[in-house]
Amino acid sequence: QVQLVESGGGLVQAGGSLRLSCAASGRTFSSIAMAWFRQATGKEREFVAVITWGSSSTSYADSVKGRFTISRDNAKNTVSLQMNSVKPEDTAVYYCASTRYTRRTNPRDYDYWGQGTQVTVSS
Repeated sequence: QVQLVESGGGLVQAGGSLRLSCAASGRTFSSIAMAWFRQATGKEREFVAVITWGSSSTSYADSVKGRFTISRDNAKNTVSLQMNSVKPEDTAVYYCASTRYTRRTNPRDYDYWGQGTQVTVSS
């Protein structure tokens, strides 16, 4: 069983920055890649970014490309999301997730999920 715990969410003004972190524990051997998703009130869960543990290959949603950066620390089993130049549209609950596949953007391909952390961007 894999446990994922997000942290770092909060309230930030538009144009500001925020850094989210996801700590993985338990039996993480089968995890190939980690991703961040977000879900705004009344909307579907949306892919944000993904990174592989092995090659650190990344992929981003067009809406965050150039503003957000995903990174990983294999030794610490952590994945981070650096959010810069945030916009009110970024307001959502952010979730980290683990998958056995590489660079998947569909939440159905993810096996484990964190509890989510709220990010609110004020205008």
